[in-house]
Amino acid sequence: MNQFNSGQGQADGDFAVQLKAAAAAGDDQDTAKLKAVCRDMEAVFLNLLLSKMRDTVPKSGLTGNSSGEAIMQSMLDSETTKNMSQAGGMGLADMLYRQLTAASGAQNKSQAR
Repeated sequence: MNQFNSGQGQADGDFAVQLKAAAAAGDDQDTAKLKAVCRDMEAVFLNLLLSKMRDTVPKSGLTGNSSGEAIMQSMLDSETTKNMSQAGGMGLADMLYRQLTAASGAQNKSQAR
């Protein structure tokens, strides 16, 4: 019986090592995904901000107000805000990332207890 218990302890130790290795490997992918999602969220926020700012500017009759122009303007705003977010934006993505990693770290610690 004692040999069985020592074998069980060894198996538990091996599992713990494998679990930690898998978590560490997954963390790199999860970290990259989380950073990308945070950048995307910042781009969405900036796009909303830019479109609301654009709504406050009076329309001029100089270029016309066609639906095609509105669609192109929307697409331009979307790409501009994506580029702004990729270049660092206004720091919202970094703040979201720090907040979410801190929250998940605290949750993981509470689950480990």
